[in-house]
Amino acid sequence: MSWHRLSAMDVADRWGVTPDIGLREDEAARRLAGHGPNELRAAAGVSPWTILLAQLKNVLILVLLGATALSAFLGHGIEAAVIAFIVLLAVVLGFLQEYRAERALQALREMTAPTATVLRDGAERKIPARAVVPGDVLVLAAGDRVCADGRLVTAIRLEAEEAALTGESLPVDKTAAPQEGDPPLAERHGMVWAGTAITA
Repeated sequence: MSWHRLSAMDVADRWGVTPDIGLREDEAARRLAGHGPNELRAAAGVSPWTILLAQLKNVLILVLLGATALSAFLGHGIEAAVIAFIVLLAVVLGFLQEYRAERALQALREMTAPTATVLRDGAERKIPARAVVPGDVLVLAAGDRVCADGRLVTAIRLEAEEAALTGESLPVDKTAAPQEGDPPLAERHGMVWAGTAITA
């Protein structure tokens, strides 16, 4: 769909939303269930088994396991037991360190989860960005990260930094006016794009 060609009211009509009221909460919940969360599919976290297997694939651990087997084969039971204990200790310590690091990284991801301000039932609400659904009316201000592609309804001296998308280092002026034709994404001034930032 060429959303940039349509007026803001035509876009709102197609999504079944009133721009100054936004979606009803029950409708937003229905759309979230139907469309899923507003997020890219992230790689699955590292499981404890994966961390443990990575410890056992370490070259030093494999050499020490070979030394343990060789010592046991040659009848040096005490040396084999000492080496086996060192291997076990190294694997356990490495596992604990990587497991804690993975948990800390996951906690950090959850703490820095982006939010969005939307209109729901006529009131501004701050929600997790992953709960934004098609038809939501985003309220954007300077400093906000845009969490979903969108068509502007109104824009007063609005600028967006789109370097991540277009490579353009200067902010781009935005307007709610429809555009004719099919300009490149960087020239669709009535649109905002996920991952860009509002600068003014």
